[in-house]
Amino acid sequence: MKNQNSKRWITIYAIAAVVLIAFRYIINLELFDAWREYIPFVQKLTLSLFIIIIIFLVGKIIGRIVSTQSHSEGDKYNLLRIIRFLTITFSLIVAASFLFQNLYAAAVSFGLISLVLGFALQAPIASFIAWIYLVFRRLYLVGDRIQIKDFKGDVIEISYLDTLILECSGDYLGNDRRSGRIIRFPNSLILKEQITNYSGPQIPFIWNETALQIAYTSNLDFVEKCLLTAAKEDFEEQYPKFAAQNRKQWEPAVYFRNNKYAWMEAVISYPVEPTDTTGKRNRILKRALPLLNKAPEKVQFPEGSIR
Repeated sequence: MKNQNSKRWITIYAIAAVVLIAFRYIINLELFDAWREYIPFVQKLTLSLFIIIIIFLVGKIIGRIVSTQSHSEGDKYNLLRIIRFLTITFSLIVAASFLFQNLYAAAVSFGLISLVLGFALQAPIASFIAWIYLVFRRLYLVGDRIQIKDFKGDVIEISYLDTLILECSGDYLGNDRRSGRIIRFPNSLILKEQITNYSGPQIPFIWNETALQIAYTSNLDFVEKCLLTAAKEDFEEQYPKFAAQNRKQWEPAVYFRNNKYAWMEAVISYPVEPTDTTGKRNRILKRALPLLNKAPEKVQFPEGSIR
């Protein structure tokens, strides 16, 4: 749908450019001699509009090329934002040169306007500078799960002045699922606060853990084997591409610890995609518990009045 829309705009801009350049030469015909005094102004206006349309046409063509490349969605989003910004900037320069007759006057005017706006719009300017910093430093991309201050969620938009995230966890959930609430914060916040990015192309997983309470008399080797089996089977099923690489850094591990009650905890630690923590926990428990319950003589769980 986006490609069709982009193609339509490319066609519209191309036709408009041809019409404008044709009109620029048509008005020189004798037919328009009665308006001869206005022709220089109309020619300059036509040329300015032609250049602006060409700028937008080139921007659309480059944007279409970027959209068809095999970049990540986050990188595509940033590149398209940069293209849009440059397109608007160059178009404003052309418009200013028409209004002020030359680029020097336009530059002076822009300088004076920028000086005035710099004092009046400090916060938006800081957010815009932060956007440039975001683009080049790639602190987070669209689709990443991040946390900044008390805000945690998945990035859905990075505009020139602010960032939108779809909240996960939040006030009403006890897990990492999306809450449905949208959080918007100014980009300038990244210059002052610590950012935690749970996503990344080099390391696609974070580490999470799930604990089970068992009796001290349980067979710890058997418990460890069941938990590791459940975690490895789920990893192979959910991430076959990574499982085939057989990297030791993604091997799950089990450790045991005491808790404040009378039971021991068996904890399975495993790699998981940032957006799949709750689902992964459920799948591991569904695989591990049947294995453990098949051997009640080896594993005892809290139950009844002895919880």
